[in-house]
Amino acid sequence: MLSKPISIIFFLLLITSCKEKSKIEFSHPIESALKATSPKIKNVVDSINKYEVQIKFTQIQRKNGEVLFTDHDFQTDATHYFYPASSVKLPIAILALEEINKIPDVNLTTKFYIEGDTIETTIAKEITKIFAVSDNNAYNRLFEFVGQDTINQALRSKGIKNVRIAHRLGVDNADDITTKPIIIYMNDSTTRIRNKGINSVIKPLKILSTKKGVGYLDEDDLLVKEPFNFEQKNYYPIEAQHQVLKRIIFPEKFKQEEQFKISAAQRDFILRTMRSLPRENGYDATMYYDSYVKFFMFGDNPDPIPNTIQIYNKVGYAYGTLTDCAYIKDSINKIEFLLTATILVNGNKIYNDDTYEYDTIGIPFLAELGRQLYQQELQLKKQ
Repeated sequence: MLSKPISIIFFLLLITSCKEKSKIEFSHPIESALKATSPKIKNVVDSINKYEVQIKFTQIQRKNGEVLFTDHDFQTDATHYFYPASSVKLPIAILALEEINKIPDVNLTTKFYIEGDTIETTIAKEITKIFAVSDNNAYNRLFEFVGQDTINQALRSKGIKNVRIAHRLGVDNADDITTKPIIIYMNDSTTRIRNKGINSVIKPLKILSTKKGVGYLDEDDLLVKEPFNFEQKNYYPIEAQHQVLKRIIFPEKFKQEEQFKISAAQRDFILRTMRSLPRENGYDATMYYDSYVKFFMFGDNPDPIPNTIQIYNKVGYAYGTLTDCAYIKDSINKIEFLLTATILVNGNKIYNDDTYEYDTIGIPFLAELGRQLYQQELQLKKQ
């Protein structure tokens, strides 16, 4: 039998040991999330190379009025290509604001018309459509308004590397280097014409995995039995996406020359539209449910997103690749983090056939990944 002093010491050690074991520690949050037993995670992790997963997660802490970042990466590699799809719409939306700031007396609500288009519109309307339902036509109008060369030069000048925006989305002649003339309506009786622009010739990307799969359907829906070539497609890797998001959410963390040249009011507008839901912008909630273009945490559930959680993001999905780049904030539990991830779900390895596992594998994975990381942050807050 232990003596009384030794018993007391043993009891204290036991209590301390139990407390230490009960404390949840995550040495690498992404790896901890990927060890989850949920089939939505496990089914992907068991064949991780097949799905070409890349993830970047930034924990955010606020101390003494300062914002602190802790970055974590999983398989992020700018030299390994994935198709960014609509995720490229975020930088173009912001750069459209920079562009109107160069034109005297033009603002968010100034009407303009692109030669050959069917409508007159405004920058505000097109940006709203981009974030509400990821409208391709809205992106294409802003692409014409800004131009390829201006887009790429502006991103490089801000220190955002390894990015190349080369083409429009979902239209014929998407990679035409000539942007169309634009008529800007200054008032009821005055117009300003911006002439067409000739941009740089698009050069093939010289990185890994730009040729994917075993075949693709051509313009006549005929199967071509050779890899699909992405060499001249848009290129917007995980790190670049994360850097754009950081600059718009936390501009004060960057040097003046690295920030987007937009006003405080314009930034507020971008943030409102990024976090807005389709129903808040007049879209049918049964078709365009809250998580229609918000994959993390809620993408696999059409129910309304809780008001306490705000998601500022831009998704992309095409050719079997799903991507989301998001700043997620829980105003009640004081949780906030940045998360960017991509996954390829093209089981038959045939491109352009619209046979992809978006709903069965891709979106459930991204949703559960977001939930797992959120729960880790919640547990850390409670300690």
